[in-house]
Amino acid sequence: MCGICCVVNISNLQSALDNAVLGNLKKRGPNCSQEVTKAVAGFNYHCFFSGHVLHMRGLLTPQPLEDEKGNVFLWNGEVFGGLKVGSEENDAQVVFDHLSKCTSESEILSIFSAIQGPWAFIYFQADSHCLWFGRDFFGRRSLLWQFDDEEKSIMLTSVGALVIGTERGQWQEVPASAVYKIDLKACSLLDSLVLMTYPWKYPSSKLQKSDLTHELRLEQFSSCVSLTMNASGLFLTAPVVPLNIAIPACLPESKQTLCTQPSFEDLQPFLQSDKRKKVVHQLLDVLSEAVRRRIQYPPSKTVATCTSVNKANVAILFSGGIDSMILATLADRHIPVEHPIDLLNVAFQLKKPKKKVLTKNTKNCKTVFNAHPCQEEAKLGSTEAGDFKCFNVPDRVTGRAGLQELQDINPTRTWNFVEINVTLDELQEMRQKTISHLVYPLETVLDDSIGCAVWFASRGTGAALLNNEMKEYTSTAKVVLTGIGADEQLAGYSRHRVRYKMSGLEGLVNELGMELGRISSRNLGRDDRIIGDHGKEARFPFLDEEVVSFLSSLPVWEKADLTLPRGLGEKLLLRLAARELGLTASAVLPKRAMQFGSRIAKMENGNEKASDKCNRLQRV
Repeated sequence: MCGICCVVNISNLQSALDNAVLGNLKKRGPNCSQEVTKAVAGFNYHCFFSGHVLHMRGLLTPQPLEDEKGNVFLWNGEVFGGLKVGSEENDAQVVFDHLSKCTSESEILSIFSAIQGPWAFIYFQADSHCLWFGRDFFGRRSLLWQFDDEEKSIMLTSVGALVIGTERGQWQEVPASAVYKIDLKACSLLDSLVLMTYPWKYPSSKLQKSDLTHELRLEQFSSCVSLTMNASGLFLTAPVVPLNIAIPACLPESKQTLCTQPSFEDLQPFLQSDKRKKVVHQLLDVLSEAVRRRIQYPPSKTVATCTSVNKANVAILFSGGIDSMILATLADRHIPVEHPIDLLNVAFQLKKPKKKVLTKNTKNCKTVFNAHPCQEEAKLGSTEAGDFKCFNVPDRVTGRAGLQELQDINPTRTWNFVEINVTLDELQEMRQKTISHLVYPLETVLDDSIGCAVWFASRGTGAALLNNEMKEYTSTAKVVLTGIGADEQLAGYSRHRVRYKMSGLEGLVNELGMELGRISSRNLGRDDRIIGDHGKEARFPFLDEEVVSFLSSLPVWEKADLTLPRGLGEKLLLRLAARELGLTASAVLPKRAMQFGSRIAKMENGNEKASDKCNRLQRV
């Protein structure tokens, strides 16, 4: 994880980097910061590069990287496959070395087409006076842009800052539908910015113009910016296979008689089919490898950070639901048993019950109060279910149950169940101070709820049971695993059931086809900015290219069966995988969205719609 930024202008004015933006970038990359400026004699353009490094693998390599040719490279990503990176090598340097050897556009595109893993990059190619930038196919790393008419400039950054009343153009997320190039030499002569696009494309599909612009809100561009398809018709090759859209003429009816609240034992009959069991184990194989890739090179601890206590290198956003339980169980396979794993469980303070109002009929009765010591509870958790009721939210209850399942599977592992309790006062303080700047430019009630929940959870500050005593605890793990991508691919959301009831399998397939196409703009950029603010790196095993390709290759009825009850039919394939891993009650827990499970959605205004604009994010 790094904070990367570039400011380019084609006027005599030089743009300054806002201090708030610089501060947010430094929090993403606390290990090293430096800057590079490029101004080429005879051409009226200026480039300012700022890099802030979170050291995750190989040698600490300051950014921006620069070579003897004058090329400059900023990288926020991880190479998990596609390019060979040794265990002691730095992947930013490896990618830059490949780019420096490129002599054509197609060679540059082939490198980014080959990389497996999340990335956002900015690359100045000196000999051609071109600036390249973009995000990976899923948009797993954040990159924002902002245009300025007066200065004729573009600013690219991992994270921005919300400034009410500013005259500058608004920040937008760079769409992940393409990689972009600016010919700075030509633009300085034209006195305007022209963005050439190089879109992603499945090898078997035809490139259509509509594919290039559906994510680009051109009306919000400044007047000095235009967008055009590259003249050569070049494209990046999608790193995953297209979604299988096959629809059967008919499906065999289920012979299972199930109650509305299924038990994990209801999964066993589905595993009696050798064909289905084979598919389940194929999923486990690719998903296990995806987890291994993401935890195989834990950041080396310096002498200054080492303590006598054995700290976890890996943390998991943990609700006790099926997605986080599977990630924890697979991580347990690949992390040495003497290393703890942090399970980060967030809960927002429940509202106190209202005082009973005295009436004539109750005049002689005692007034009942339900006083909860919430401020103290937020500091320290409890292992007893009867205590600290202010924070006994659904995700806390299922999280504790999930912890017990994990301890049963591997009792020799130290599982640090970190109870992260958030009061209303702390939520409002940190939203105004920090979180609103990270969620921006997104602005809905849902963005606020998820953004706040993920920020507090990934910070990892709470309480954990250490030596049979609840103590204050802060996770120092830099790697944070999250289950994003499971629901989108395996029909886990309630909207998938609605679509299936209305339009059958064809409607469900169409809905799933839209999910991954919009995940970059709905979830991933935001969550990258949120988690990166703590100097930690979000990693998404369910969005590993091999996992997505495997799931996309399967017909929809092998992944889910929405004729079955909640807790069983949605994500059926994943539930069967959980059962094969030895999980029990968690394998049949129904989907509960994070904002409801953590109870943040009930904390301030329970009457809002998720899609409403959130006024609380604008108060800075």
